Amino acid sequence: MNQRNGKRSGVRAGGRAGARPGAVALLLAAGMLLTACSADGSSDGATADKRSGARPAQGATGGDRSAPDAAAPEKGRQSEESGDTAEPDLAAPDYLSTFALDVDTASYGYARSTLGDGRLPDPVNVRPEEFVNSFKQGYERPKGNGFSVTVDGARIPAASGSGPSDWSLLRVGLATKAAPPSSERPPASLTFVVDISGSMAGPGRLGLVQKSLNILTDELRDDDSVSLVTFSDEAETRLPMTRLQGNRNKIRDAVEAMEPAQSTNVEAGIMRGYEESVKGHRKGVNNRVVLLSDALANTGDTNADSILERIDSARREYGITLFGVGVGSDYGDAFMERLTNRGDGHTTYVGDDEQARKVFVDQLPAHIELRARDAKAQVAFDRRNVKQFRLIGYENRKVADEDFRDDSVDGGEVGPGHTVTALYAVRLREGASGEVAKATVRWLDPKTRKASEESGSARTGTIDGRLWGGESQRLQVAAVAAYFADTLRGGDLPGTPTLRELASRAGTLATDTEDESVRKLATAIGQAAALRNGTEPEDGGDEGEGEIG
Repeated sequence: MNQRNGKRSGVRAGGRAGARPGAVALLLAAGMLLTACSADGSSDGATADKRSGARPAQGATGGDRSAPDAAAPEKGRQSEESGDTAEPDLAAPDYLSTFALDVDTASYGYARSTLGDGRLPDPVNVRPEEFVNSFKQGYERPKGNGFSVTVDGARIPAASGSGPSDWSLLRVGLATKAAPPSSERPPASLTFVVDISGSMAGPGRLGLVQKSLNILTDELRDDDSVSLVTFSDEAETRLPMTRLQGNRNKIRDAVEAMEPAQSTNVEAGIMRGYEESVKGHRKGVNNRVVLLSDALANTGDTNADSILERIDSARREYGITLFGVGVGSDYGDAFMERLTNRGDGHTTYVGDDEQARKVFVDQLPAHIELRARDAKAQVAFDRRNVKQFRLIGYENRKVADEDFRDDSVDGGEVGPGHTVTALYAVRLREGASGEVAKATVRWLDPKTRKASEESGSARTGTIDGRLWGGESQRLQVAAVAAYFADTLRGGDLPGTPTLRELASRAGTLATDTEDESVRKLATAIGQAAALRNGTEPEDGGDEGEGEIG
């Protein structure tokens, strides 16, 4: 088990204590997608707030702190009040799925850019949850801080197209309250750490970064502050923490003075950036480091974990989070994602002026604040009704089932107005009736570190409608994005349409929803289909029970 300064990794080996003979805990090996009001949980205020980073594949887990039993919520365990034991627990550990929330979208943005350049994305860089989380889902939002939980789905058609199959798509949707007006949020102190290495000289790199920062300078409030650090082979502070009021031209001058230099020493840039953020720290202010880079580190320490360890105390003591903005056609996607996962933040990708405006005008100013720390989700499937399930994506965000309520185990950070979607392929048993799954989200209040939970569930009737042409257009958009991502990385999800069929469905949905982002999805799928020269994956699936790989 990995352990760093008191914050433990989300994966623990071993089986459930006291497991019955013959019970089998299957390895959780396949991929799903990712961003309440409150039933209070427990938390230790002294627990260090540290990230574990990307997680290896989840093993067999269980334990006495597992999720609520979806098969028999009030049965199979001893009552704390009466001491009586009801009928045997039906939900074995392999019918639980636990993961840290993720609001990253960089994988989809980079894939679109790569396809636009006439290349298929590297399957290693395709994360389905980031494709899905790039699109609006329209979930009801909570009235207060925390999360709302929506669980629904639809039946996946048979491969022949002659009718429904025994597989369904289950959607777990989590949403936070919308961001307040800019005038109502706390002030922000932002440290921009900008890569000016030689690799940033190409189109859509440093020039786009400069344009983005100038846009943001216009959007921030007078009581916000910014500092600017650049790095190539070494790091340099170009602008100490400076209030926006009366200093916008000074900030723009510092931004425009940046020119490409030599190597890419990300370590030096991040360390200097956190030093500047600590110097400019103000109590009651949202403090964030924003890294803008192609993440092609080639000088200094190039290991994300050890880089973040060097600034760990500043990160914990001052609550400084890391937001990564990736640029460039050659982009170190895995390195940037690892950095931001370890840095209590998230990452996105900017490939053109339109995306830059979306990130720096529509998203960053509103999402500087946090709504939840160390947020995790756990889905408990009713084994009486569910034969198999597969989480689509989130491979590097999986958490041991037994660690769901262990608040020393790292989760994800989520801001206001975010949504997180997790999609599961679920195979029902013949004659299934009743509850299919119960989803629970747990998070810590960013200020008090108090733990809270919220749950939602779905029954067989909830996921029995048809997927394509069904009632929920947004569910169909999520399905198209998930199937597209899974196809790009060579997956075999049940009911996978051809790329050309997906492009056609996305085009129809773009018209129906009047959503330009869905139109761009259709274009990207069409580009992938052309590059593939018509070769399509075949539908497949495992015949075992529990989670499939």
